[in-house]
Amino acid sequence: GVKTKLGHRVSAVDLTGFDAVVVATGVTPRDPEIPGQDSDKVCGYIDILQGRVTAGDNVVVIGAGGIGFDVSEFLVHSNAATHETPDLALWLKDWGVGDPEEIRGGLLAEGPQPAAPARNVTLLQRKAERPGKRLGKTTGWIHRSTLKMKGVKMIGGVNYEEITDEGLRISHGEARENPSVILADTIVLCAGQLSERSLADDLIANGIEPHVIGGADVATELDAKRAIDQGVRLALSL
Repeated sequence: GVKTKLGHRVSAVDLTGFDAVVVATGVTPRDPEIPGQDSDKVCGYIDILQGRVTAGDNVVVIGAGGIGFDVSEFLVHSNAATHETPDLALWLKDWGVGDPEEIRGGLLAEGPQPAAPARNVTLLQRKAERPGKRLGKTTGWIHRSTLKMKGVKMIGGVNYEEITDEGLRISHGEARENPSVILADTIVLCAGQLSERSLADDLIANGIEPHVIGGADVATELDAKRAIDQGVRLALSL
């Protein structure tokens, strides 16, 4: 009996008269404000994942959070341009594993034999710590290992100085030392996210106090478990 209404941008006017309003509008990408980011070679991660932009051979990914790691993994696989389902045989070969009923311990004697990456990817972050340190406790090692086996360069403590025709000019540390240029055909922005609160703010301005959950509530370190927990607890309380 739930009524759905799609293809319509909701405003506070549409939501008057309800006993409760739940806002779960998620997040919007953070703008890193890098000089030159209006270049044609710069795009957002949504453009890459939805196939609106096809990355070149040399890619810089700005931001090493969960989205940055996922986008980097997407880019190094040959099926990234066609959005095909990953090939199981290639996956098994990448990790050096097989059917334990046929191979002792399920491990190939020759070990992992990862296929060459589809692109050269460099993953950057501003924090001066190991990229991927804040990924999930039980799965973070998988993402780090996947990028390592595909030759992705992961660099922390970076300042984004300027995007040029050649690529991205960077420096390191608070002293902005060791400036260099990373050559890139495509630069993908994955520099975090901000809570999408425009609807919530509109409601509050019109005297309606909404329940805000998920990324719209807290955008940092997005956590699906927390969002689901919030939603279930709120639903039970209404």
